[in-house]
Amino acid sequence: MPALIALIAILAGALNTVQAGANATLNKALGQPVLVALTVSLANAVVYLAAAPFVGLGWPGASRLAQAPWWAWLGGAMGGAYVLAMTVFAGRLGAATFAGFTVTAGLVTSVLLDHFGWVGFAQHPAGFGRILGCGLMIAGVALIALN
Repeated sequence: MPALIALIAILAGALNTVQAGANATLNKALGQPVLVALTVSLANAVVYLAAAPFVGLGWPGASRLAQAPWWAWLGGAMGGAYVLAMTVFAGRLGAATFAGFTVTAGLVTSVLLDHFGWVGFAQHPAGFGRILGCGLMIAGVALIALN
């Protein structure tokens, strides 16, 4: 894996946790979690439009749109649900517990998705190391949450 890609992924993970705190703080100030989530969505749109010249932006055409499976269109709604949950619960749980829950749930889900090759992922068997890693993540987040 190229070092730059790993660095960007690490930065994205760190920013995700900082975003949780920022969203929770904005929610505390405004008292309106849906308004906070809408603000986040607007900010996302600005970032996407700023990135468009670098990654390309074009209309894929109706035939390509029709090729996407129905469940692929639900990604945005899943992202919205995540942002809303982050906005409402991250401040209550704390950064470590919220990030621990979401990262661990994401990792366990990822191992399942990889194992079965679901939702477009290449199939990667859930061997001993992956299963042990998931167990250790669950144990680790339990220690963090119960502390």
